[in-house]
Amino acid sequence: MPSNVPTAFTDLLAGCTRSAVHLEMRDSYAVDYEKGPFAEWRAGYRHDPDDRASWWRPWLGLVQETVDRGVVVRRARIVSEPVSEYTRFLFDGTFTNEAAGEQVRWLPRRQASGIALPGNDFWLFDDQVIRWNHFAGDGSSLGGEVWDETPDVAKLCSDAFESVWARAVPHSEYEIH
Repeated sequence: MPSNVPTAFTDLLAGCTRSAVHLEMRDSYAVDYEKGPFAEWRAGYRHDPDDRASWWRPWLGLVQETVDRGVVVRRARIVSEPVSEYTRFLFDGTFTNEAAGEQVRWLPRRQASGIALPGNDFWLFDDQVIRWNHFAGDGSSLGGEVWDETPDVAKLCSDAFESVWARAVPHSEYEIH
């Protein structure tokens, strides 16, 4: 769908004024930038929360700048239980998201059955602009797509996210199964 807004994710987040929400619904992702860190995690490496310099990265700085501007940044993850190895990897690194000011919750997939969910993961900016995240069957990224002229679809995304958020467990309280 054609868009009248920037398509670069960093520009979308930078232009956000109230809220940025992200819904993740896959049990594994195979995005290029995580291949090395995932392999290291599988080999036993874990970030030391007290050694911020070792795990802080530009993405976290962007989130922190966004939150410092007064934008509420939230992420909800719908996960199958028992969780996948990849979900364990995400869980172990989520303290970095929270350190940047992002709020994160987890929803066991069984508890999502009554929620109308869109077919793809997404970011929703200020309840108006959607950035779809498309993935291949193997979890590799097929890129993003921005929609900004579809208020009915933005409402679907907002309602879905809020329903997931209301049922989900805050990261600090979620127990991996």
